[in-house]
Amino acid sequence: MAATGFLTADELNGLLPGTLPGLLGLTVTAHEPGRLAAALDVRPELLAPNGYLHAATVVALADTACGLATRALLPHGAAGFTTIELKSNFLGTLREGRVSTVATNAHAGRSTQVWDAVVTSDAGKTLALFRCTQSVLWPRWGTGR
Repeated sequence: MAATGFLTADELNGLLPGTLPGLLGLTVTAHEPGRLAAALDVRPELLAPNGYLHAATVVALADTACGLATRALLPHGAAGFTTIELKSNFLGTLREGRVSTVATNAHAGRSTQVWDAVVTSDAGKTLALFRCTQSVLWPRWGTGR
């Protein structure tokens, strides 16, 4: 499967088994160019030792949503992408229920993309604000790689 191009939510969900997002139970719920929604159910394995949702779970959810959405906006000929910077502001937490995110594109250039994601509880409470920068990767010609 190509590293670029638009995939439906079902096609993206097919990429997740056997990966960290798959282990977390992440599901893509909607996808259109420039926007992707995803969610996961909170379970004991995703909590920190203090009994609250682990920050790494929140970051993995938001970063995965931004990363999966990046594919659809890659310039023609790009080989792929990688996250080069991310930032999270945690505003709340939870112990159970469902956590969701919506990732939206802020910039889609030839060398970078910038994405924002808002992570919320199933009750609509904002849990985190997230921003990441993706580096667009280009094929290396003549390097033998």
